[in-house]
Amino acid sequence: MSQRNTGVTVQAVNAQACPVREVLDRVSGKWSVQILVAAAHGPIRFTELERGIEGISRRMLTLTLRNLERDGLVTRTVHPTVPPKVEYELTSAARELHETLQRLTDWAERNRVYIAQSRAAYDVEHDKEQV
Repeated sequence: MSQRNTGVTVQAVNAQACPVREVLDRVSGKWSVQILVAAAHGPIRFTELERGIEGISRRMLTLTLRNLERDGLVTRTVHPTVPPKVEYELTSAARELHETLQRLTDWAERNRVYIAQSRAAYDVEHDKEQV
């Protein structure tokens, strides 16, 4: 059915999709996913995250944790010790998200050979077309 017949404008569709896209962009980001996976087994300290996530800078870890905290996916607890001990833990919403990420990972593992074979077949077929 064409958009003209539905009475729905492109602007209305985009306005409705924008908040969902924003959430998906945040939770599917490279560093967000790795932090959520690393923190899935209970409270974790900043330095443990920093050591456990290869390639993340201290600044990017800080910014990503702040955004995840702002989005209600991570809680930050400061323990009154010297020096202060700071731990991060997933909220119930993030634990639900982690379950979804785990199912996606399981799907990718089950289908990785199929996808590799499909890519190879596609590449062979399309290389013939370009000759």
